[in-house]
Amino acid sequence: MQVTRSPASESRRAQILDATIAVVAEEGFARATFARIAARGGLSSTRLISYHFAGKGELVAALVEHVVTGIGAHVGERVTAASTARGRLAAYIEGVVSYADAHRAPMTALLRVAMAGAGGASMQDAGDLSHLERILREGQEAGEMRDFDASILATTVQRAVEVVPFRLQAESDLDCRAYAAELVELFDRATRAEA
Repeated sequence: MQVTRSPASESRRAQILDATIAVVAEEGFARATFARIAARGGLSSTRLISYHFAGKGELVAALVEHVVTGIGAHVGERVTAASTARGRLAAYIEGVVSYADAHRAPMTALLRVAMAGAGGASMQDAGDLSHLERILREGQEAGEMRDFDASILATTVQRAVEVVPFRLQAESDLDCRAYAAELVELFDRATRAEA
């Protein structure tokens, strides 16, 4: 059932989500208490959080959904514009890396939630690699890519791109375009059909 919220309610929820993302990204999941989130968001009381979210679980699920939706829109647009499976794989890699670069706090927060084993079903949905496996299988069926286990390769690609937020924390001036280009070359060579 779709819940209809007023613009003021949506605005407050967005304010709470932004504060949650900031606290989780900067201080870690365990330290993301309603008190810290309220302070970060400039809220007068933690009751404002409780009014909009039934508990920390619902708040974290909303955080995961918010970030995953953003990634999906950013990456999906690039992937659907590519005309070949090899192009879609490159677009996926470049899209995730560029999103991580442009949205550092949300990506860091998402990965901290995952590392904490939180997020429940929403985190399991975020880890779904079927879209990436589909790109790889389409490449194999089209003869663009060699025979390999698409599940293993999809997992390997995903792990290579999801480490970017951690690299950015350690190396804030990381050249993400060069990083993505290197990954594109690596995985293109690993998957390409022999001429």
